[in-house]
Amino acid sequence: MKINSLGKSLAVLLGVLALAACGSRDTAPPATQTSDLEGPVVEQRWNLLLVGTDERLSMPERAWFRISSDGKVSGSDGCNPLMGQASLGESQRIEFNELATGRRACPQAEDAQRIRTMLETAYRYLIDHDRLVFFGPDQRVLGGWRKAN
Repeated sequence: MKINSLGKSLAVLLGVLALAACGSRDTAPPATQTSDLEGPVVEQRWNLLLVGTDERLSMPERAWFRISSDGKVSGSDGCNPLMGQASLGESQRIEFNELATGRRACPQAEDAQRIRTMLETAYRYLIDHDRLVFFGPDQRVLGGWRKAN
C-alpha cells in the first residue's frame, strides 16, 4: 500500500508522540467542566482523519465534532448526528460525556461505533498545526482529526 506524504507525516508525528508519551507518568487531575471552555480545541470543527495511527474509514458522511465554549459537543459519527458534553483539564486532559447519536440504519455501523468509542475513550489530546490527536488513558493513540477550513 502506498502512503502519501500527508499520511507519512502524520504517521511519523503519531509515532514520535507515542514514544514521548511512554516516558511520562500521568499525574494530571481529571478533566473538569468550567463555565466557559477555552483553547485551540474549542469552537473549531474537527474532521476525522484516522482511526488508530493509520486507518482511514469510508463513511456515508464525514465524521466530525465540535466543542462549543459551554462544553456542548455536536457532530456526526459518519452515520448519525452526535451530541454530548466535553470537559477539559490541565495537561491537555479531555473527557467526552453523555454522548448520544441518532438511530438511522447505516451499513458502516461498526465503524461509526469505533468513532464514538474513540471519543468516549479519549483521555488526552495534542494539537500540532491543523491536526488533533487523541490518546487513551494507556497513552495509546486512538486517532487523529484535522481542523476544518
